[in-house]
Amino acid sequence: MDILDTEKVLKKYVPMTETAFYILLSLAEPRHGYGIVKHVEIISNSRIRLGSGTVYGTLTKMQKDGIITVFSDEERKTVYEVTELGHKLITAEIDRLKELYQNALKYGEGFYDDKSI
Repeated sequence: MDILDTEKVLKKYVPMTETAFYILLSLAEPRHGYGIVKHVEIISNSRIRLGSGTVYGTLTKMQKDGIITVFSDEERKTVYEVTELGHKLITAEIDRLKELYQNALKYGEGFYDDKSI
């Protein structure tokens, strides 16, 4: 994958939807679709409950765009993993989110009555 393809994918996905972010984040290790659903539910403290249509639609799109690939097919369960391009994408998004968080801490305190953030 060349730099133009990488830039094209970054432009298409960044900023990421929360759903896409959590799906990709769940693939820090290879997982099948149901494993992704359960992992996202756990790490979001049950705030996000992904439906199978959402997960498989997003996985199909990410696979088509070269962000993830099929790691293995086991007993009717397709296991996915992040590609090098997907790693670049999640890293770029995490860096963007870190910047947002730092700016929220630095400039956002006037929006809160409770100064504990």
